[in-house]
Amino acid sequence: MIDYSKYPAEPFRIKSVEPVHMINRAQREQVIKEAGYNTFLINSEDVYIDLLTDSGTNAMSDRQWGGLMVGDEAYAGSRNFHHLEDTVREYFGFKHLVPTHQGRGAENILSQIAIKPGQYVPGNMYFTTTRYHQERNGGIFVDVIRDEAHDASLSIPFKGDIDLNKLQKLIDEKGAENIAYLCLAVTVNLAGGQPVSMANMRAVRELTNKYGIKIFFDATRCVENAYFIKEQEEGYADKSIAEIVHEMFSYGDGCTMSGKKDCLVNIGGFLCMNDEELFMKAKEMVVVYEGMPSYGGMAGRDMEAMAIGLKESMQYEYIQHRILQVRYLGDLLLEAGIPIIEPVGGHAVFLDARRFCPHLTQDQFPAQSLAANLYVECGVRSMERGIVSAGRDPHTGENHRPKLETVRLTIPRRVYTYKHMDVVAEGVKKLYKHRETIRGLRFAYEPKQLRFFTARFEFI
Repeated sequence: MIDYSKYPAEPFRIKSVEPVHMINRAQREQVIKEAGYNTFLINSEDVYIDLLTDSGTNAMSDRQWGGLMVGDEAYAGSRNFHHLEDTVREYFGFKHLVPTHQGRGAENILSQIAIKPGQYVPGNMYFTTTRYHQERNGGIFVDVIRDEAHDASLSIPFKGDIDLNKLQKLIDEKGAENIAYLCLAVTVNLAGGQPVSMANMRAVRELTNKYGIKIFFDATRCVENAYFIKEQEEGYADKSIAEIVHEMFSYGDGCTMSGKKDCLVNIGGFLCMNDEELFMKAKEMVVVYEGMPSYGGMAGRDMEAMAIGLKESMQYEYIQHRILQVRYLGDLLLEAGIPIIEPVGGHAVFLDARRFCPHLTQDQFPAQSLAANLYVECGVRSMERGIVSAGRDPHTGENHRPKLETVRLTIPRRVYTYKHMDVVAEGVKKLYKHRETIRGLRFAYEPKQLRFFTARFEFI
Protein backbone atom coordinates (compact mmCIF):
# COMPACT_ATOMS: atom_id res chain seq x y z
CA MET A 1 0.00 0.00 0.00
CA ILE A 2 1.06 3.57 -0.68
CA ASP A 3 2.50 5.33 2.39
CA TYR A 4 0.89 8.76 2.00
CA SER A 5 3.00 10.21 4.80
CA LYS A 6 6.01 10.19 2.43
CA TYR A 7 4.50 12.85 0.20
CA PRO A 8 4.52 16.47 1.47
CA ALA A 9 1.56 18.74 0.89
CA GLU A 10 1.84 21.48 -1.73
CA PRO A 11 4.13 24.22 -0.34
CA PHE A 12 1.93 27.00 -1.75
CA ARG A 13 -1.57 28.47 -1.61
CA ILE A 14 -3.62 28.69 -4.81
CA LYS A 15 -4.61 32.26 -5.76
CA SER A 16 -5.90 31.79 -9.29
CA VAL A 17 -7.55 28.87 -11.06
CA GLU A 18 -8.20 27.88 -14.67
CA PRO A 19 -11.38 25.84 -15.16
CA VAL A 20 -11.08 22.57 -17.10
CA HIS A 21 -13.64 20.00 -18.14
CA MET A 22 -13.74 16.52 -19.62
CA ILE A 23 -15.36 16.02 -23.01
CA ASN A 24 -17.04 12.63 -23.45
CA ARG A 25 -15.41 9.55 -24.93
CA ALA A 26 -17.09 9.83 -28.33
CA GLN A 27 -15.82 13.40 -28.61
CA ARG A 28 -12.32 12.35 -27.57
CA GLU A 29 -12.32 9.62 -30.21
CA GLN A 30 -13.19 12.20 -32.84
CA VAL A 31 -10.60 14.68 -31.54
CA ILE A 32 -7.72 12.18 -31.67
CA LYS A 33 -8.75 11.01 -35.14
CA GLU A 34 -8.78 14.61 -36.43
CA ALA A 35 -5.36 15.11 -34.79
CA GLY A 36 -3.92 12.22 -36.78
CA TYR A 37 -3.40 10.27 -33.53
CA ASN A 38 -0.71 12.76 -32.57
CA THR A 39 -1.24 14.26 -29.11
CA PHE A 40 0.74 17.37 -30.13
CA LEU A 41 -2.07 18.25 -32.54
CA ILE A 42 -4.89 18.21 -29.97
CA ASN A 43 -6.29 21.59 -28.92
CA SER A 44 -5.67 22.24 -25.24
CA GLU A 45 -9.34 22.98 -24.59
CA ASP A 46 -10.05 19.33 -25.42
CA VAL A 47 -7.60 18.07 -22.76
CA TYR A 48 -8.61 17.33 -19.17
CA ILE A 49 -5.19 16.78 -17.57
CA ASP A 50 -2.31 17.96 -19.75
CA LEU A 51 0.88 15.97 -19.22
CA LEU A 52 2.30 16.59 -22.69
CA THR A 53 5.30 18.47 -21.32
CA ASP A 54 6.73 20.40 -18.38
CA SER A 55 8.21 22.94 -20.80
CA GLY A 56 6.62 26.36 -20.35
CA THR A 57 3.57 24.88 -18.63
CA ASN A 58 4.55 25.94 -15.11
CA ALA A 59 2.49 28.10 -12.76
CA MET A 60 4.31 31.29 -11.80
CA SER A 61 4.35 32.69 -8.27
CA ASP A 62 2.88 35.98 -7.09
CA ARG A 63 6.40 37.43 -7.01
CA GLN A 64 7.00 36.40 -10.60
CA TRP A 65 3.72 37.96 -11.70
CA GLY A 66 4.72 41.08 -9.82
CA GLY A 67 8.03 41.01 -11.67
CA LEU A 68 6.19 41.22 -14.98
CA MET A 69 5.01 44.69 -13.97
CA VAL A 70 8.55 46.04 -13.63
CA GLY A 71 9.70 44.88 -17.05
CA ASP A 72 12.19 47.24 -18.67
CA GLU A 73 11.35 46.87 -22.35
CA ALA A 74 14.30 48.92 -23.58
CA TYR A 75 15.68 47.53 -26.84
CA ALA A 76 19.18 47.57 -25.39
CA GLY A 77 20.60 47.46 -21.87
CA SER A 78 17.45 46.32 -20.05
CA ARG A 79 17.88 46.28 -16.26
CA ASN A 80 16.00 42.95 -16.23
CA PHE A 81 18.80 41.44 -18.31
CA HIS A 82 21.33 42.49 -15.69
CA HIS A 83 19.17 41.01 -12.94
CA LEU A 84 19.00 37.72 -14.85
CA GLU A 85 22.73 37.82 -15.60
CA ASP A 86 23.61 38.43 -11.94
CA THR A 87 21.26 35.66 -10.77
CA VAL A 88 22.64 33.09 -13.20
CA ARG A 89 26.22 34.00 -12.28
CA GLU A 90 25.37 33.61 -8.59
CA TYR A 91 23.92 30.12 -8.93
CA PHE A 92 25.69 28.70 -11.99
CA GLY A 93 29.04 30.45 -11.73
CA PHE A 94 29.62 30.96 -15.47
CA LYS A 95 31.15 34.27 -16.60
CA HIS A 96 29.01 35.06 -19.63
CA LEU A 97 25.31 34.80 -20.46
CA VAL A 98 23.51 35.14 -23.78
CA PRO A 99 19.70 35.18 -23.53
CA THR A 100 17.60 33.29 -26.09
CA HIS A 101 13.89 32.83 -26.75
CA GLN A 102 14.06 29.27 -25.38
CA GLY A 103 16.47 26.36 -24.97
CA ARG A 104 16.66 25.33 -28.61
CA GLY A 105 17.77 28.87 -29.49
CA ALA A 106 20.77 28.31 -27.22
CA GLU A 107 21.36 24.87 -28.80
CA ASN A 108 21.32 26.42 -32.26
CA ILE A 109 23.91 29.06 -31.40
CA LEU A 110 26.19 26.69 -29.50
CA SER A 111 26.13 24.14 -32.32
CA GLN A 112 27.06 26.77 -34.90
CA ILE A 113 29.98 28.25 -32.98
CA ALA A 114 31.40 25.09 -31.36
CA ILE A 115 31.05 22.30 -33.96
CA LYS A 116 33.13 21.83 -37.07
CA PRO A 117 31.67 19.49 -39.72
CA GLY A 118 32.71 15.90 -39.04
CA GLN A 119 33.38 16.41 -35.35
CA TYR A 120 31.87 14.10 -32.73
CA VAL A 121 29.62 15.24 -29.91
CA PRO A 122 29.41 12.63 -27.13
CA GLY A 123 26.53 12.88 -24.69
CA ASN A 124 24.62 10.94 -22.07
CA MET A 125 21.76 9.94 -24.39
CA TYR A 126 20.40 12.15 -27.14
CA PHE A 127 17.65 14.70 -26.88
CA THR A 128 15.58 15.47 -29.96
CA THR A 129 16.23 19.16 -30.60
CA THR A 130 19.78 18.99 -29.24
CA ARG A 131 20.81 16.24 -31.64
CA TYR A 132 19.03 17.95 -34.52
CA HIS A 133 21.08 21.12 -34.09
CA GLN A 134 24.29 19.15 -33.63
CA GLU A 135 23.70 17.12 -36.80
CA ARG A 136 22.47 20.12 -38.78
CA ASN A 137 25.85 21.74 -38.15
CA GLY A 138 27.85 18.68 -39.19
CA GLY A 139 28.28 17.04 -35.81
CA ILE A 140 28.04 13.31 -35.16
CA PHE A 141 26.29 12.40 -31.93
CA VAL A 142 27.71 9.49 -29.90
CA ASP A 143 25.85 8.07 -26.90
CA VAL A 144 28.22 7.52 -23.96
CA ILE A 145 25.64 6.97 -21.22
CA ARG A 146 25.99 3.90 -19.00
CA ASP A 147 24.35 0.78 -20.45
CA GLU A 148 21.96 0.47 -17.51
CA ALA A 149 20.13 3.61 -18.68
CA HIS A 150 18.64 1.63 -21.56
CA ASP A 151 17.06 -0.96 -19.24
CA ALA A 152 13.63 0.34 -18.21
CA SER A 153 13.07 -2.21 -15.43
CA LEU A 154 16.43 -1.74 -13.68
CA SER A 155 16.03 0.43 -10.58
CA ILE A 156 19.42 1.84 -9.59
CA PRO A 157 20.48 5.39 -8.69
CA PHE A 158 22.12 7.79 -11.13
CA LYS A 159 21.29 5.97 -14.35
CA GLY A 160 22.19 9.18 -16.18
CA ASP A 161 25.94 8.81 -15.47
CA ILE A 162 28.41 8.86 -18.35
CA ASP A 163 30.34 5.65 -18.98
CA LEU A 164 33.95 6.77 -18.71
CA ASN A 165 35.17 3.75 -20.67
CA LYS A 166 32.89 4.64 -23.60
CA LEU A 167 34.14 8.21 -23.54
CA GLN A 168 37.79 7.13 -23.35
CA LYS A 169 37.25 4.72 -26.25
CA LEU A 170 35.80 7.50 -28.38
CA ILE A 171 38.75 9.76 -27.60
CA ASP A 172 41.23 6.98 -28.41
CA GLU A 173 39.53 6.04 -31.69
CA LYS A 174 38.63 9.48 -33.05
CA GLY A 175 41.18 11.77 -31.40
CA ALA A 176 40.46 14.56 -28.94
CA GLU A 177 40.84 17.16 -31.69
CA ASN A 178 37.85 15.62 -33.46
CA ILE A 179 35.54 16.00 -30.46
CA ALA A 180 33.67 19.29 -30.48
CA TYR A 181 32.62 19.15 -26.84
CA LEU A 182 30.87 16.83 -24.41
CA CYS A 183 27.14 17.42 -23.90
CA LEU A 184 26.25 16.51 -20.32
CA ALA A 185 22.51 16.49 -19.59
CA VAL A 186 21.26 16.91 -16.03
CA THR A 187 18.84 15.17 -15.75
CA VAL A 188 18.61 12.80 -18.74
CA ASN A 189 15.17 13.30 -20.24
CA LEU A 190 14.79 10.31 -22.55
CA ALA A 191 16.25 7.90 -19.99
CA GLY A 192 13.28 8.72 -17.77
CA GLY A 193 14.51 11.92 -16.13
CA GLN A 194 17.46 10.09 -14.58
CA PRO A 195 20.05 12.12 -12.64
CA VAL A 196 23.83 12.26 -12.89
CA SER A 197 25.93 11.88 -9.75
CA MET A 198 28.37 14.53 -8.63
CA ALA A 199 31.10 11.89 -8.53
CA ASN A 200 30.50 11.13 -12.19
CA MET A 201 30.59 14.81 -13.17
CA ARG A 202 33.85 15.22 -11.31
CA ALA A 203 35.37 12.17 -13.00
CA VAL A 204 34.22 13.30 -16.44
CA ARG A 205 35.81 16.71 -15.83
CA GLU A 206 39.09 15.09 -14.83
CA LEU A 207 39.10 12.95 -17.98
CA THR A 208 38.20 15.74 -20.40
CA ASN A 209 40.76 18.08 -18.83
CA LYS A 210 43.52 15.68 -19.89
CA TYR A 211 42.58 16.26 -23.52
CA GLY A 212 41.36 19.85 -23.48
CA ILE A 213 37.76 18.85 -24.28
CA LYS A 214 35.08 21.30 -23.21
CA ILE A 215 31.94 20.28 -21.30
CA PHE A 216 28.64 21.99 -21.99
CA PHE A 217 25.76 21.07 -19.73
CA ASP A 218 22.19 20.75 -20.84
CA ALA A 219 21.10 22.44 -17.64
CA THR A 220 17.38 22.35 -18.29
CA ARG A 221 16.50 20.34 -15.18
CA CYS A 222 19.60 20.98 -13.09
CA VAL A 223 17.65 21.76 -9.91
CA GLU A 224 15.90 18.40 -10.11
CA ASN A 225 19.29 16.74 -10.55
CA ALA A 226 20.58 18.60 -7.48
CA TYR A 227 17.72 17.21 -5.38
CA PHE A 228 18.65 13.62 -6.27
CA ILE A 229 22.26 14.31 -5.32
CA LYS A 230 21.16 15.73 -1.96
CA GLU A 231 18.85 12.77 -1.39
CA GLN A 232 21.02 9.91 -2.61
CA GLU A 233 24.72 10.81 -2.81
CA GLU A 234 26.98 10.52 0.20
CA GLY A 235 28.27 13.81 1.55
CA TYR A 236 25.52 16.05 0.20
CA ALA A 237 22.62 15.59 2.63
CA ASP A 238 23.53 18.79 4.50
CA LYS A 239 24.29 20.85 1.38
CA SER A 240 21.75 23.36 0.09
CA ILE A 241 20.29 22.96 -3.38
CA ALA A 242 22.06 26.16 -4.45
CA GLU A 243 25.43 24.85 -3.21
CA ILE A 244 24.95 21.59 -5.11
CA VAL A 245 23.96 23.37 -8.33
CA HIS A 246 27.01 25.63 -8.08
CA GLU A 247 29.36 22.67 -7.63
CA MET A 248 27.75 20.80 -10.53
CA PHE A 249 28.49 23.63 -12.95
CA SER A 250 32.00 24.12 -11.62
CA TYR A 251 32.82 20.99 -13.63
CA GLY A 252 31.67 22.54 -16.92
CA ASP A 253 32.66 25.22 -19.42
CA GLY A 254 29.14 26.42 -20.10
CA CYS A 255 25.55 25.33 -20.57
CA THR A 256 22.39 25.64 -22.58
CA MET A 257 19.25 26.31 -20.57
CA SER A 258 15.58 26.15 -21.29
CA GLY A 259 14.13 28.47 -18.67
CA LYS A 260 10.74 26.91 -19.34
CA LYS A 261 11.55 24.10 -16.91
CA ASP A 262 13.56 24.72 -13.74
CA CYS A 263 13.36 28.52 -14.04
CA LEU A 264 9.59 28.22 -13.56
CA VAL A 265 8.54 30.42 -16.48
CA ASN A 266 6.53 30.01 -19.66
CA ILE A 267 9.13 31.18 -22.19
CA GLY A 268 12.84 31.95 -22.41
CA GLY A 269 16.29 30.42 -22.18
CA PHE A 270 19.98 31.24 -22.26
CA LEU A 271 23.46 30.11 -23.22
CA CYS A 272 26.33 30.35 -20.72
CA MET A 273 30.08 30.00 -21.16
CA ASN A 274 33.42 30.96 -19.68
CA ASP A 275 35.42 31.21 -22.91
CA GLU A 276 35.76 34.84 -24.07
CA GLU A 277 36.23 34.01 -27.76
CA LEU A 278 33.18 31.75 -27.87
CA PHE A 279 31.20 34.40 -26.05
CA MET A 280 32.00 37.01 -28.69
CA LYS A 281 30.90 34.58 -31.41
CA ALA A 282 27.70 33.81 -29.52
CA LYS A 283 26.87 37.51 -29.20
CA GLU A 284 27.28 37.89 -32.96
CA MET A 285 24.97 34.94 -33.64
CA VAL A 286 22.30 35.97 -31.15
CA VAL A 287 21.82 39.21 -33.07
CA VAL A 288 21.17 37.20 -36.24
CA TYR A 289 18.74 34.64 -34.80
CA GLU A 290 17.29 36.05 -31.59
CA GLY A 291 17.75 39.76 -30.90
CA MET A 292 20.11 42.12 -29.09
CA PRO A 293 22.55 40.45 -26.65
CA SER A 294 20.66 42.12 -23.80
CA TYR A 295 17.30 40.51 -24.57
CA GLY A 296 17.88 37.67 -27.05
CA GLY A 297 14.27 37.00 -27.99
CA MET A 298 12.75 37.69 -24.57
CA ALA A 299 10.81 40.67 -23.28
CA GLY A 300 12.27 42.42 -20.25
CA ARG A 301 9.38 41.20 -18.12
CA ASP A 302 10.14 37.60 -19.11
CA MET A 303 13.78 37.97 -18.02
CA GLU A 304 12.61 39.40 -14.69
CA ALA A 305 10.23 36.49 -14.12
CA MET A 306 13.00 34.05 -15.02
CA ALA A 307 15.46 35.57 -12.55
CA ILE A 308 12.87 35.38 -9.77
CA GLY A 309 11.86 31.83 -10.78
CA LEU A 310 15.44 30.58 -10.70
CA LYS A 311 15.78 31.87 -7.14
CA GLU A 312 12.51 30.21 -6.12
CA SER A 313 13.56 26.89 -7.65
CA MET A 314 16.46 26.70 -5.19
CA GLN A 315 14.05 26.49 -2.23
CA TYR A 316 14.15 22.99 -0.78
CA GLU A 317 10.42 22.86 0.04
CA TYR A 318 9.58 23.57 -3.60
CA ILE A 319 11.88 21.01 -5.20
CA GLN A 320 11.12 18.31 -2.62
CA HIS A 321 7.40 18.56 -3.38
CA ARG A 322 8.07 18.68 -7.12
CA ILE A 323 10.13 15.46 -7.14
CA LEU A 324 7.90 13.59 -4.71
CA GLN A 325 4.71 14.46 -6.58
CA VAL A 326 6.18 12.80 -9.67
CA ARG A 327 7.30 9.85 -7.54
CA TYR A 328 3.80 9.57 -6.08
CA LEU A 329 2.33 8.94 -9.54
CA GLY A 330 5.07 6.41 -10.25
CA ASP A 331 4.40 4.57 -7.01
CA LEU A 332 0.67 4.38 -7.79
CA LEU A 333 1.43 2.77 -11.14
CA LEU A 334 4.07 0.39 -9.78
CA GLU A 335 1.68 -0.76 -7.07
CA ALA A 336 -0.82 -1.64 -9.82
CA GLY A 337 1.79 -3.59 -11.80
CA ILE A 338 2.04 -1.03 -14.61
CA PRO A 339 5.42 -1.24 -16.42
CA ILE A 340 7.31 2.05 -16.18
CA ILE A 341 10.93 3.19 -16.33
CA GLU A 342 12.53 2.67 -12.94
CA PRO A 343 13.47 4.43 -10.80
CA VAL A 344 11.05 7.31 -11.26
CA GLY A 345 12.96 10.37 -12.44
CA GLY A 346 12.60 14.06 -11.83
CA HIS A 347 10.01 15.46 -14.22
CA ALA A 348 7.89 12.60 -15.52
CA VAL A 349 6.74 9.02 -15.22
CA PHE A 350 7.54 7.04 -18.37
CA LEU A 351 5.28 4.14 -19.33
CA ASP A 352 7.27 1.28 -20.87
CA ALA A 353 5.38 0.75 -24.12
CA ARG A 354 7.33 -2.41 -25.00
CA ARG A 355 5.94 -4.20 -21.94
CA PHE A 356 2.60 -2.37 -21.98
CA CYS A 357 1.95 -3.40 -25.61
CA PRO A 358 3.98 -6.59 -26.19
CA HIS A 359 1.72 -7.50 -29.11
CA LEU A 360 3.05 -4.57 -31.16
CA THR A 361 6.45 -4.37 -32.85
CA GLN A 362 8.48 -1.17 -32.68
CA ASP A 363 7.65 -0.52 -36.36
CA GLN A 364 3.98 -0.35 -35.34
CA PHE A 365 4.73 2.64 -33.10
CA PRO A 366 3.46 1.21 -29.80
CA ALA A 367 4.27 4.32 -27.75
CA GLN A 368 2.52 6.61 -30.23
CA SER A 369 -0.58 4.43 -30.17
CA LEU A 370 -0.47 4.09 -26.38
CA ALA A 371 -0.43 7.88 -25.97
CA ALA A 372 -3.38 8.25 -28.34
CA ASN A 373 -5.36 5.54 -26.56
CA LEU A 374 -4.64 7.02 -23.13
CA TYR A 375 -6.19 10.30 -24.27
CA VAL A 376 -9.31 8.47 -25.45
CA GLU A 377 -9.48 6.50 -22.20
CA CYS A 378 -9.36 9.39 -19.74
CA GLY A 379 -8.67 12.74 -21.41
CA VAL A 380 -5.01 12.77 -20.29
CA ARG A 381 -2.55 14.08 -22.87
CA SER A 382 0.92 12.51 -22.84
CA MET A 383 3.82 12.25 -25.30
CA GLU A 384 5.51 9.49 -27.31
CA ARG A 385 9.21 9.05 -26.62
CA GLY A 386 10.35 6.17 -28.80
CA ILE A 387 11.06 5.40 -32.44
CA VAL A 388 8.93 8.30 -33.71
CA SER A 389 10.77 10.85 -31.56
CA ALA A 390 14.14 9.29 -32.41
CA GLY A 391 13.71 10.16 -36.09
CA ARG A 392 15.88 8.97 -38.96
CA ASP A 393 19.62 8.79 -39.54
CA PRO A 394 20.40 11.85 -41.70
CA HIS A 395 22.82 9.85 -43.86
CA THR A 396 21.05 6.51 -44.36
CA GLY A 397 17.43 7.57 -43.90
CA GLU A 398 16.84 4.57 -41.68
CA ASN A 399 14.84 4.92 -38.46
CA HIS A 400 16.85 5.30 -35.29
CA ARG A 401 15.76 2.44 -33.04
CA PRO A 402 16.07 3.39 -29.38
CA LYS A 403 15.98 0.60 -26.84
CA LEU A 404 13.51 2.60 -24.77
CA GLU A 405 10.03 2.88 -26.27
CA THR A 406 8.05 5.00 -23.84
CA VAL A 407 5.13 7.30 -23.19
CA ARG A 408 6.01 10.30 -21.05
CA LEU A 409 3.56 11.52 -18.40
CA THR A 410 5.17 14.89 -17.73
CA ILE A 411 4.17 16.83 -14.62
CA PRO A 412 4.07 20.65 -14.93
CA ARG A 413 5.45 22.52 -11.93
CA ARG A 414 3.01 23.92 -9.34
CA VAL A 415 0.01 23.15 -11.56
CA TYR A 416 -1.64 19.89 -10.48
CA THR A 417 -2.45 18.32 -7.11
CA TYR A 418 -2.08 14.79 -5.82
CA LYS A 419 -5.74 14.18 -6.68
CA HIS A 420 -4.94 14.86 -10.31
CA MET A 421 -2.23 12.20 -10.08
CA ASP A 422 -4.85 9.78 -8.71
CA VAL A 423 -7.04 10.43 -11.75
CA VAL A 424 -4.13 9.86 -14.14
CA ALA A 425 -3.20 6.60 -12.41
CA GLU A 426 -6.78 5.31 -12.59
CA GLY A 427 -6.91 6.10 -16.30
CA VAL A 428 -3.67 4.23 -16.99
CA LYS A 429 -4.85 1.24 -14.96
CA LYS A 430 -8.15 1.06 -16.86
CA LEU A 431 -6.32 1.13 -20.19
CA TYR A 432 -3.88 -1.53 -19.03
CA LYS A 433 -6.75 -3.93 -18.37
CA HIS A 434 -7.66 -3.94 -22.08
CA ARG A 435 -4.23 -3.16 -23.49
CA GLU A 436 -4.51 -5.91 -26.12
CA THR A 437 -7.02 -3.68 -27.97
CA ILE A 438 -4.35 -1.05 -28.65
CA ARG A 439 -3.67 -1.16 -32.39
CA GLY A 440 -0.51 -0.31 -34.32
CA LEU A 441 -0.03 2.87 -36.33
CA ARG A 442 1.79 3.95 -39.48
CA PHE A 443 2.64 7.35 -40.89
CA ALA A 444 -0.02 9.18 -42.88
CA TYR A 445 2.29 12.23 -43.05
CA GLU A 446 5.95 12.30 -42.02
CA PRO A 447 7.80 15.63 -41.90
CA LYS A 448 11.53 15.54 -42.56
CA GLN A 449 12.61 17.40 -39.42
CA LEU A 450 11.64 16.62 -35.81
CA ARG A 451 8.74 14.56 -37.09
CA PHE A 452 7.12 13.81 -33.75
CA PHE A 453 5.82 17.38 -33.42
CA THR A 454 3.62 17.47 -36.52
CA ALA A 455 3.44 13.94 -37.99
CA ARG A 456 0.05 12.37 -38.62
CA PHE A 457 -0.78 8.69 -38.27
CA GLU A 458 -3.41 6.14 -39.19
CA PHE A 459 -4.22 2.71 -37.85
CA ILE A 460 -2.62 -0.23 -39.63
